[in-house]
Amino acid sequence: MATQSAQDGACDPPPRAEKPVKSAGFISKLRAFVKHEAEKNKSQWKTMGPAKVAVPSPNDFLQKHSKEPKLAPRKKEQDGKKLPALSVPRRTYRPVIRIKKNFISRNALAVIRGVPKKPRHFCVDSRQGDKYLLEPSGLVPKYIKKKDYGVTPKYVTQRNEEIKREEEEYEASVVEQLKKRALKQLSDEEKTSLLQGLKKNWEETNREFQCLPVLTDTRYKKMHKAKVEMKLKQLEHDIEALEKHKWVYIANE
Repeated sequence: MATQSAQDGACDPPPRAEKPVKSAGFISKLRAFVKHEAEKNKSQWKTMGPAKVAVPSPNDFLQKHSKEPKLAPRKKEQDGKKLPALSVPRRTYRPVIRIKKNFISRNALAVIRGVPKKPRHFCVDSRQGDKYLLEPSGLVPKYIKKKDYGVTPKYVTQRNEEIKREEEEYEASVVEQLKKRALKQLSDEEKTSLLQGLKKNWEETNREFQCLPVLTDTRYKKMHKAKVEMKLKQLEHDIEALEKHKWVYIANE
């Protein structure tokens, strides 16, 4: 028996460990209410359309002029009375005037009375007969036969007149300025009085020069002496120029 129980124990598999049972977890009390609200807000065929669409009947095909707007029905005569006709025509009324015209005779008269067309001149420049119009080719001297050929254009003459007018105005202004700066001739009385004044200045300057000290040992004395000598030389030069020339001219300032 012991051996049999040992054999049975060797044949049976070892017992497996039982897995722990998981808890259901947290379940909200409002779960059913939320599901009801979600299903309530949904609508059928909102995006995909109905599951089955009714197929139109073959008898209801599109007919001609079926979609054109239809006019309102005419008003029937009330109580068998006709509506009064308008005695005065409307403002938009335009009477149709039909004039019978004989276009054949009119066209014939236009051809008879019309001026015949002038023949067009061509120029042939090859053996094969290639031709082109002669007038726009440049071989016809039509430009030299114009009325204004060789005539100075108006804008050129106008520009030349403006330039000439400006030159005359400039010359007049120059002459006026020269007249203002023209030399004036001294009269004999003015010349004599000027000469006397220069001689008097020379005498005073000469007296000042004679009074200078003999010894010029400082820089100031040397400069003063040179200044007086220069003044004397200038006065002598002016006196000599007035006495030498008979006519004296001075510039107008």
